[in-house]
Amino acid sequence: MPTNIKDWNVEDDRFWESTGSKVAYRNLWISVPALLCGFAVWLMWGIIAVQMSNLGFPFSKDELFTLTAISGLAGATMRIPSSFFIRLAGGRNTIFLTTAMLITPAVGTGIALQHPEWPLWVFQLMALWSGVGGGNFASSMSNISTFFPKRLQGTALGLNAGLGNFGVTTMQILIPLVMTMGVFGALGGEPMTLVKDSGWILGKITAGTPTFIQNAGYIWILLLLPLAVVAWYGMNNLLPISPDAERTLWAFIKVTWLYTLAFVPAIVGLYLYLPAPTGLGVLNMWVALPLIIASTLLVMKLAAFGTMKENIQKQFAIFRNKHTWSMTALYVVTFGSFIGFSMALPLSITVIFGDQHIYDPVGQVWTHVKNANAPSALTYAWIGPFVGALIRPVGGWISDKVGGSIVTQVISAVMVAASGYAGYIMMQAYQSMTPEVYFTEFLLVFIILFAATGIGNGSTFRTVGVIFDRTQAGPVLGWTSAVAAYGSFIAPEVIKGQLNAGTPEMAMYGFAVFYALCLILNWWFYLRSDAEIKNP
Repeated sequence: MPTNIKDWNVEDDRFWESTGSKVAYRNLWISVPALLCGFAVWLMWGIIAVQMSNLGFPFSKDELFTLTAISGLAGATMRIPSSFFIRLAGGRNTIFLTTAMLITPAVGTGIALQHPEWPLWVFQLMALWSGVGGGNFASSMSNISTFFPKRLQGTALGLNAGLGNFGVTTMQILIPLVMTMGVFGALGGEPMTLVKDSGWILGKITAGTPTFIQNAGYIWILLLLPLAVVAWYGMNNLLPISPDAERTLWAFIKVTWLYTLAFVPAIVGLYLYLPAPTGLGVLNMWVALPLIIASTLLVMKLAAFGTMKENIQKQFAIFRNKHTWSMTALYVVTFGSFIGFSMALPLSITVIFGDQHIYDPVGQVWTHVKNANAPSALTYAWIGPFVGALIRPVGGWISDKVGGSIVTQVISAVMVAASGYAGYIMMQAYQSMTPEVYFTEFLLVFIILFAATGIGNGSTFRTVGVIFDRTQAGPVLGWTSAVAAYGSFIAPEVIKGQLNAGTPEMAMYGFAVFYALCLILNWWFYLRSDAEIKNP
């Protein structure tokens, strides 16, 4: 099979059986591990920030929260141009290049983590650069959607996204493990010593243990290098979808240029939003996010040139379709929640359960002292994302059978209830001298939330495949995933703000209200008897 395929019609059963299925599944099985590594590099700062605290890096909890927020926002912003890459550059070209790009932030992070004396902005820069991994999801999903017939869209996209999402769990299990050993020998540098208890999947790691935190970055090189080679030799460009893909160098230039453009509004927006000394702190988050999104689209439209400009303008047609916006909101419910809670959970466990919370009724102030019985975030934080990723293909399969919107309706209702209860448990724990007694309930309710988001991811993919034709489905999937990915920025920031205010429950209550509104939206557009598009 040639690298560049000229004839592609998977809705024809004979073509699918004779040729299409073999090509489609080969591209899918290469796409999955590449996407997994993208998620891992993007979201690794949720774990790294916890371990930086355990190792005594000279930064406050708020400053460590900014690392997860910065990587989250950058990854979401990178998804906006990434949603257009497949048509502009081709699937093989895009997946190879964007996978290879991840090597640089992985190496840079490893180097920076060997220098705790370096200023905060160095680590923030590495977190920003890691956002490239977040952008890769949009192009990956857009690419896989072009290979499969509509009847298999939910299953194929659920597999790609669900197994790719295991990058979150893989990272949360692998990083604490490799930090315990000198994987790279003398080349990997010297260990640091834990000043606080840490942990991994099998339990607690006591203070005083040598820790190779730099391996959190270096370990991904061992996976990214072979994956880039496999993508180059094993994947395909579909010329009916990507007519310019045969010009490989030109394809690389377009992808690199658009990613570079996207960094500009991300950096400016973060500078205006983040407090001193990192930024100016003059913008509210809810102002900064729309400004960054709009600026990214505008920069892409103005700075693109040649055939790239024409293709981008064609794909901007999705914004004239009201269903693009309704599906964007619904995808925020599912993937936005999944990725947001994945980023926020490790530090939330550390802050809520790592201290005893003592209230002085006379002075009316809270005192937070170290909790000797605290559960380790690195031991438990992986479980929720693991369940969410594992169940995601199931959501796609069920949706192919019964209809995407029905599944979305059910999981939205579950998320309203679970989010409200999670807020109640967080309130109890944050007002307790023994918060660990609430940890089991806390963990179980978040596992339910993650499971609901995983099933809902598959259902929204299926709905997009029903609503939009093949030329628009890919860009819509990319766009909705881009906006939803801002959940990785919103959730840590909202939860951090409410923790600082002493009311963590208000963050979860707010999420519950949003889920309820989207439940009504889903019913109005896709389930009521006279809906314009009944699904089913």
